[in-house]
Amino acid sequence: MIISMIGFAAMLILIFAGVPLGFALMFVGLVGFAYVRADMVGQALISWGDAGLEFHMRAINGALVMTGQQMYDQVTLYSFTVIPLFILMGALINRSNLAHELYDAANAFVGHFRGGLAMVTGVACGGFGAVCGSSLATAATISRVAMPSMRRYGYDDGLSSGAIAAGGTLGIMIPPSVPMVIYGILAETDIAKLFIAGILPGILLIALFSGAIAWTTWRHPEQGPPGARTLWPERFRLLLRVWGVVLIFVIIIGGIYGGLFTPTEAAGIGVTAAGAFAFARGKLSWGALRESLIETGVTTGMIFVISFGAVIFANFVNLAGFTGSISDWLLGLQISPMGIVIAICILYLIMGCIFDSLSMLILTIPIFAAILKPLGVDMIWFGIVAVITVEMGLITPPVGLNVFVVKATIGDISLGTAFKGVWPFVVAMMLGLALILIFPQIATFLPGLMGR
Repeated sequence: MIISMIGFAAMLILIFAGVPLGFALMFVGLVGFAYVRADMVGQALISWGDAGLEFHMRAINGALVMTGQQMYDQVTLYSFTVIPLFILMGALINRSNLAHELYDAANAFVGHFRGGLAMVTGVACGGFGAVCGSSLATAATISRVAMPSMRRYGYDDGLSSGAIAAGGTLGIMIPPSVPMVIYGILAETDIAKLFIAGILPGILLIALFSGAIAWTTWRHPEQGPPGARTLWPERFRLLLRVWGVVLIFVIIIGGIYGGLFTPTEAAGIGVTAAGAFAFARGKLSWGALRESLIETGVTTGMIFVISFGAVIFANFVNLAGFTGSISDWLLGLQISPMGIVIAICILYLIMGCIFDSLSMLILTIPIFAAILKPLGVDMIWFGIVAVITVEMGLITPPVGLNVFVVKATIGDISLGTAFKGVWPFVVAMMLGLALILIFPQIATFLPGLMGR
């Protein structure tokens, strides 16, 4: 346990020193694995001999073999092919100007209410997240669209940035979702059912975010003045323009739900549909395609490097006994499986102050799945609970990646203002998490229909 904690401390030091997370995980995992392996056979990894500093190469070679094998195993997983496909689909959709049209359509229906433009942001984020699957991409895209409009109507910067950052988290709740894919792979859980399970919780979060905005603007009406009312003919005209996002969502989710194709096949079909949509609109030039492919390669590479590091680090802490210690500690609490899930949620909330959502899932799901499966916990339901909990880490300090993305995209807004604006949405997410813990059927109802 002590060796594992030293490893965690070393990893944090490297991260705060500017070393990318994936490489920090790999380095600490490799060295830690070699150290524990040497210690298990009664040797020191490093010692002083007649010739000076000596390294016990047997332990180091074992660590290097483990590292290479884990990397090979990761890149040869067929299920991982869904990740670059969904990322490419999101990039193509982003270049089709679809986010602007989603925002305009949503604004036409609720923009005339007090705080309506901020509510529109949540709806637009949900719609864009449904075809994008990335929280960061959703936050960055909607920031460019929503912030100028809200400023034009006199909205408070804190409320506006908070609504965008919180709405961006819906990108990993409403399917398709890359983090859900990774959770499904690591927890050996049906990805198709995970996608379906995210629909009702995603709608619930949109409603709770709208409630948070209504409460904020009720207390401070000046923060979200109402906009102009749009006539019904114009509303229908704008609604018809977003048929593309509806079609892509129906193809992906309908095909998976109906058993017509697997999530990986759905991702390929989604890329084809998104590419055809962008081409038909004249947005898919060679330059745009090249940028989309580069963006996909960079993002996929980042995910894989973090994944490599996480499994190498996980092998180290497993060998050191950390996983067993955590398991024994949770089981030693002598509480129900629900109590263990709540304890895990608290751990996630603490980790969210340091790690991003993807890192938390990759680092912890193998450990927690090994604990929860023997207890009979529904791993589809726990997947939704885990995703909502790590979503909070995207908008809470000191990391709050979505907040940093919004700040970087908007430019002339302080981090203090942005973080102040997200707190009503953090409370709304906590309420949503509590409802799903109390009423698991919110997450399990639709997947249950698939199993019949």
